[in-house]
Amino acid sequence: MPHVSLAQLWIPILLSAVGVFVASSLVHMVLKWHASDYKALSNEDEVRAAIRKESPAPGQYVLPHCSDHKDMGKPEMLAKYQEGPVAMLVVMPNGAPAMGSALGKWFAFTVLVAVTAAYLAGRTLGFGTHYLQVFRVVGAVSFVAYGFGSITMAIWMGKPWSSVAKDLADALIYGLLSAGIFGWLWPR
Repeated sequence: MPHVSLAQLWIPILLSAVGVFVASSLVHMVLKWHASDYKALSNEDEVRAAIRKESPAPGQYVLPHCSDHKDMGKPEMLAKYQEGPVAMLVVMPNGAPAMGSALGKWFAFTVLVAVTAAYLAGRTLGFGTHYLQVFRVVGAVSFVAYGFGSITMAIWMGKPWSSVAKDLADALIYGLLSAGIFGWLWPR
């Protein structure tokens, strides 16, 4: 069975990337089902002032900080964990969020997912493969790529599972959309 090359799949790659980009825009700007994923602290101004006073560089921080996993069982660390708060904090550069840059990176990611799905489908499926077979392969790869990172965030970073469920719903939409486009435009 001759393989289908990426060059032969450039139209479904670009269309699925654009389709997912548009669908994600609708999910976030029209449906807004992720708005409840982000909560406000009742003392936000005080917390902001305390963080600003420390002036941490952009990066990822953990509270309480433990530099060696062996120390996590020490009484003083256990006391800090009990006292709380236990948190993961991402500090970004000051200033308004750079939406243009973030959207550009998101679009590049949708292209990367589409290229990956195209590569795997092209290596495992031949010319003229039935729509549903293409749909299954591209849909599964796309769903995993768009959704499973959120599961990791819940396991290791404490992301709420209700938020993960919404991310997986998004991933299902994006996977189905990508699968449909590839199935429709698969080389015959």
